[in-house]
Amino acid sequence: MHIVDLASRPDLADAALDLGDVGGQFIYAGMSGKIITVERFLRHWGRYFLIALEDDVPIARTLSVPLAFPADDRTELPDHGWDEAIQWAAQDKMDGRAPNALCALEVVIDPKHRGRHLSSEMLKALKARAQETGLSRLIVSVRPIGKEDEPKTPMAEYVNRRRPDGLFADRWLRTHERLGAKMVKICPFAVTISGSFADWWEWAGIDLVDGDNLFPGGIAPIIASAERDYGVYVEPNVWMEHPM
Repeated sequence: MHIVDLASRPDLADAALDLGDVGGQFIYAGMSGKIITVERFLRHWGRYFLIALEDDVPIARTLSVPLAFPADDRTELPDHGWDEAIQWAAQDKMDGRAPNALCALEVVIDPKHRGRHLSSEMLKALKARAQETGLSRLIVSVRPIGKEDEPKTPMAEYVNRRRPDGLFADRWLRTHERLGAKMVKICPFAVTISGSFADWWEWAGIDLVDGDNLFPGGIAPIIASAERDYGVYVEPNVWMEHPM
């Protein structure tokens, strides 16, 4: 296996995207998700879109964006997590502001190659890329993978679960922890997506009803109102920082 980036191998874009999505395509339907298109990565952040190859075939990808943190106007990681990190990166690009940190947005592994610790290898590659490009932090708005099985459990309760060896009970949080990452805080509004009943059917094949709607890939319910014709999804994540 070797790792390349989108800047050097733009021809791999479609194959890398075909590996799947984190939780589901609906994640990219929000206002922040719409910012991180392949075209924008090619134009602005190609070195931070990494692709793992075997026999020149993508088997994993990871996306990240450089941003300024900490800064005079950014003294804490945002409660709006993934959403606001993407907005910070876009603002910095428009303002010509030099980044000093790298924020990982997703790690996706080909289902046929899971169980090979590729997620850890991709995170290590992100850390190396941050160092190579003069960035001093690697931060991640982590979406705990096991939370999909408990969408109604408060995140504070979920992340406080530990195994007898002291490590996180959640395996994705545990992967980060084993690489030395520390939990900074919960970001309660990491991803917010709103749309009509028809939108949600298009995004995720969900036929919404009044009240809480649980659905595959979600780690929180969609709160819906038929009278107002909208459904709102607010996903909590966990900010973690990797040592450099």
